[in-house]
Amino acid sequence: MFSILIPTWNNLSYLKLCVESINQHSYLPHQILLHINDGSDGTLDWAKQNGLEYTHSTTNIGICKAVNQASKLAKSDYLVFMNDDMYVLPKWDTILLSEIAKLNTDCFMLSSTMIEPRDTGNKCVLVGDYGNGEKDFQKEKLLKEFKELKKADWSGSTWPPSVVKTQWWNKVGGYSVEFSPGMSSDDDFAMKMWNEGCRIYKGIGESRVYHFISKSTGRVDKNDGRKQFLQKWKMKQSTFHQFYTKRGKVYKGELREPAWSLNFGIKLIADKMALLFS
Repeated sequence: MFSILIPTWNNLSYLKLCVESINQHSYLPHQILLHINDGSDGTLDWAKQNGLEYTHSTTNIGICKAVNQASKLAKSDYLVFMNDDMYVLPKWDTILLSEIAKLNTDCFMLSSTMIEPRDTGNKCVLVGDYGNGEKDFQKEKLLKEFKELKKADWSGSTWPPSVVKTQWWNKVGGYSVEFSPGMSSDDDFAMKMWNEGCRIYKGIGESRVYHFISKSTGRVDKNDGRKQFLQKWKMKQSTFHQFYTKRGKVYKGELREPAWSLNFGIKLIADKMALLFS
């Protein structure tokens, strides 16, 4: 039902947990597509031994190029982008598919809701400490308790696990490689979708994954994605999400072009000033 894109960079212990969870907790069969950066830690051999589909680069080419390469192998009508340090929870997929079935459009971005071990100030996630890494992961406790955490559907979906129709992924050209290795590439993708008419950016409260937080991106020399987004779109990411996708607010349905307001106008002027000095 889904083609699941998972870029990975010498992170085998987490990748094994991720793939294990997809196989164990998905109700339907899905196509798992890896992009293996380097893979000298055993990832490449493990993927071959387990018959997994993958693309490969001898060095770390970053998220953007990785998911674009892996997506060329996709056979499903829907693409899911997932990090290798995630552990999906039961019914994550059926809940997403149920939401898709309710929509009257195929131009959308949906996300599962992440459970993270510490509070980072992100209003779109749930906080529940079930381990900071694979060595102290409290899997059985998580599986027993995750349904007790309450979260309404939220607006502003761009984070993985995110699902889009494959044809829209192809139409907007996937992730923009100028954002390599990948900081702010999801925001850029969301803006490209907006410009194609997407008005549904919905995070699904009951579709859950556990996220160990930055087990790969923490090792990367990061691009200045915020600056690149500002220069490309002539507004800051924060403006886009505050006034367009309504990130972090309770989901209230299909979005519209932002109504003019004094706050919106002031923010746009501030962004123009920031652009002059970027």
